[in-house]
Amino acid sequence: MRSAKAVWRLLQVLLHILHGLWTIWRVFPRLSQQERDARAQVWAKALLNKLSIELVVRGVPADGPVLLVANHISWLDIVAMQAVRHCRFISKSDVRHWPLVGMLAAGAGTLFIERASRRDAMRVVHQMADQLRAGDVLAVFPEGTTGDGTQVLPFHANLLQAAISVNVPVQPVALGFADGVTGQASLVPCYIGDDTLVQSLWRTACTDRLQAIVQYGQSQTAQGRDRRTWAEDLRQAVVALRQTS
Repeated sequence: MRSAKAVWRLLQVLLHILHGLWTIWRVFPRLSQQERDARAQVWAKALLNKLSIELVVRGVPADGPVLLVANHISWLDIVAMQAVRHCRFISKSDVRHWPLVGMLAAGAGTLFIERASRRDAMRVVHQMADQLRAGDVLAVFPEGTTGDGTQVLPFHANLLQAAISVNVPVQPVALGFADGVTGQASLVPCYIGDDTLVQSLWRTACTDRLQAIVQYGQSQTAQGRDRRTWAEDLRQAVVALRQTS
């Protein structure tokens, strides 16, 4: 019975992704950026619903221009944050080549970065600064990779330079997943180690009453801190948020 339910959910997810791609190709060209952003948020909420995931929001997301920094657990992190409010993500270039997902990410305005290239990092920092000057909400995962959700890995500081250059605030965001019945942390959506996207998606589809928790902290400005010091302070803010969730 559980497998049959999971297969049905995955079929709905696939159809939803295909509809999202159709929307990007056929509808987005006729829409304003504000209308595109609204469509992206509605799409993300619907995807969570099709996977029977309850979205739990704590705190208040800041208005742009702002840079959101969050811990990273799963591919679902992006969906959960997008469902709360539209934001433009900075993602590793590999994602661009993922089947279907890469096209969706590109269509939603994701900025892709070659993490191993310092020159490309500077290019993306300049793009981020331009977007922030235009009033955008950007989001990054400074750990640079996914963790198992039990701890927050060290934050890389390079991309914070965009917020320092433009003098805009950064808002820490703590992400987590929980069993909706027991309230205990759930590792089901994790995407680490030898996990594949398909395996993570299958585990998620097989699970009932899963919660995606998005908790927003207080925005802060650099106030003279260099990016490495600020990155560690932001990491500690995310850790503190997770301890109160």
